[in-house]
Amino acid sequence: ASLALARCGYHTLLLTINLDTIGQMSCNPAIGGIAKGHIVREIDALGGEMAKVTDKTAIQFRMLNKSKGPAVWAPRAQSDKLAYQRMMKYIVENTENLVVKQELVENVLISRKKVVGVRTQLNNEYRAGYVILTAGTFLRGVIHVGKEQHDGGRDGEISALKLSGCLNDAGIVSARFKTGTPPRLNKSSIDFSLLQEQPGDPEPLPFSFSNKKVNYAQIPCHLTYTNEKTHAIMRKNLKKSAMFSGNITGVGPRYCPSMELKITRFADKTSHQLYLEPEGRDTNEIYLNGFSSSFPQHIQEESLRTINGLKNAVIMRYAYAIEYDYFPPLQLHHTLESRVVKNLYCAGQINGTSGYEEAAAQGLMAALNVVRKLRKQEPFVLDRSEAYIGILIDDLVTKGTDEPYRMFTSRAEFRLLLRQDNADQRLMRYGYAFGLIPQKHYAALERRNTAAKRLEKWLRRTHYHNTTLDKMLRRQGMTYEKLPVTKKAPKDVTFQAELAIKYECYIERQKSNVAKFKKLETFHIPHDFNYSVLTGVKRETKEKLAQRKPSSIGQASRIPGITQDDLNILVLTIKGLRK
Repeated sequence: ASLALARCGYHTLLLTINLDTIGQMSCNPAIGGIAKGHIVREIDALGGEMAKVTDKTAIQFRMLNKSKGPAVWAPRAQSDKLAYQRMMKYIVENTENLVVKQELVENVLISRKKVVGVRTQLNNEYRAGYVILTAGTFLRGVIHVGKEQHDGGRDGEISALKLSGCLNDAGIVSARFKTGTPPRLNKSSIDFSLLQEQPGDPEPLPFSFSNKKVNYAQIPCHLTYTNEKTHAIMRKNLKKSAMFSGNITGVGPRYCPSMELKITRFADKTSHQLYLEPEGRDTNEIYLNGFSSSFPQHIQEESLRTINGLKNAVIMRYAYAIEYDYFPPLQLHHTLESRVVKNLYCAGQINGTSGYEEAAAQGLMAALNVVRKLRKQEPFVLDRSEAYIGILIDDLVTKGTDEPYRMFTSRAEFRLLLRQDNADQRLMRYGYAFGLIPQKHYAALERRNTAAKRLEKWLRRTHYHNTTLDKMLRRQGMTYEKLPVTKKAPKDVTFQAELAIKYECYIERQKSNVAKFKKLETFHIPHDFNYSVLTGVKRETKEKLAQRKPSSIGQASRIPGITQDDLNILVLTIKGLRK
């Protein structure tokens, strides 16, 4: 958020509890993954920094889902945790127009329901026309390990205890979520000979569109599994877990469950996969992905002893759960501006999401909407047919979330159009218009698009025996390289032309569906529409619509519980009022 604002030319202040943890990965040392990788490439196309820093500091690259169709291919990179954090901190500290200070914000200053600045713990007041809150898990954060609990935003860091109350007083409702993290193990205490090695891709694909390739040695990850002995120890001690002792009331993430939930929710499973991820090139710490828990320390150690390769594993940092405040996102506009306090924006886990990628996307979008306001332009809202970022924000502010929200490709209605490889084609024009994408990168995109279209035309008109090359390319198992006749072209150009031909009928079908979707999105509902005038609609439905104030019939259709009959009545009523 701060980088985007400063790079767009606006004097920006970044206030943080600890200067040494700017860009720190609180949980796993990885960027991307299923759908998350799509978001990282969209952030890059809009001018964000995440993909570039990942490319410079990663220790392994893997393209997930390569056995499936290209719509769900997902880039993921293991990062050197400390190198990533240091590089992001360096970039932030050396960005023009950006001032960075270590201070704890305790109050948002509000006058006539409009933000005017913030006050810190040191009683310093900073006046500002716009404020973006990106508080992560720090708002009244409480860390749980067994029966032990203490205040903390992350392990070893203080929590922000007063900010939530200030916002509650302003009329913004808060609730509690819970998340957790697994133990970190000492590499030298692990028997890797008993584990399955997971190497990186032999020809890794960079995250950023500005990079053509990455050239450095990759470090492997490893796989192992829990077993019935592991589960028996945990079941025997369930009540000692903070999750089952009654100490935790917040709702946890369904798609990233703790070990306590895995052994109870999936009681028939005899094993669960664990992924050992190195935290960097110059550290012995290994992140045990999949082993999140809030068990007491001795139970964590006892259960680890039963796992293949981890019999003598030494825990360097224990697993813990963290409970924190968030502000249900139904209180936000699609710009991420508060509906309650003007010019106050929220981004990241404060909106009920989980994950670095979802948080970075929201920070960038909040900042770009502040830029649009400062330039007296229309809001910058990506719709569901344009980007996973659009889906993320629309889901939050239209449907809300009753658990930490995580992005999946299954949430996208038009995922064949929203591939990770074409994020630049979809979004770079916006980043260029904001001034966040250099002219040379935008020009390179246009040259590649032109070259791919020329190659596509050549494939369609070039005959080989009794057929054309484009028809041959549609055959199962056929690739551009396997064609009997080819033109020399860069790999990214041939890949783009090949996909356009192979999936032509499916892409056209999705474009037709997008046209129908756009029709609903452009049927606008007046902001001051009085839903009480609707006849033949349940009172509960009227209350939902009045509370969420959808700006279009499309948005109204995505509100849980709204039926097609409700939408038909709404359309007819609005048409009648227009007449």
